Amino acid sequence: MELQDTPEEWRVVATTTPFQGNKTSVRTDDVAMPDGTVARRDYQVHPGSVAVLALDEQDRVLLLKQYRHPVRQKLWEIPAGLLDVPGENPLHAAQRELYEEAHVKAGDWRVLTDVYTTPGGCDEAVRIFLARDLAEAEGERFEVSEEEADMELARVPLGDLVRGVLAGELHNNCLVVGVLSLAAARAGDGVDALRAADAPWPARPFEA
Repeated sequence: MELQDTPEEWRVVATTTPFQGNKTSVRTDDVAMPDGTVARRDYQVHPGSVAVLALDEQDRVLLLKQYRHPVRQKLWEIPAGLLDVPGENPLHAAQRELYEEAHVKAGDWRVLTDVYTTPGGCDEAVRIFLARDLAEAEGERFEVSEEEADMELARVPLGDLVRGVLAGELHNNCLVVGVLSLAAARAGDGVDALRAADAPWPARPFEA
């Protein structure tokens, strides 16, 4: 058994887009099943995202707290953002998000993990980076608006975050996956064994 996800595409016999939003849309596909039946699948079409687990020299993770209306909560999160431009280099997007949301730059970047957030109902793919060798970014701070205007920033020890995740106190997908992935990497082959920041990403192909 090969323990690896594999590309596969079942035949779509009909498709419609009942909703088109500013960044995402909803698609309805009629999909031919292996048993000969046709099943209807509704799902969100998403451009993809990047997230950054930024770790400082004191082993603290840079966090922000932001209101998320669908779940009616303020969530502790790691910096993240959409891949707004088709084919955009995810590393460049991650560097931009770290600057815009935290006014921070990093000297060392690696791919921490790649995930599909909710593959049963959305095609969103997220690449989570590990960023180290942090420093304050040059120039003026990026002007934020809407939910981001109310953000809180903090730096929290990694161990505290692992405990918070396992206690059910932290729920943001990228934070949970990023924190536990870093803990697993350290317990395994080490951070130096992580993929390079420009590693291929078949889910969202990009230009160098």
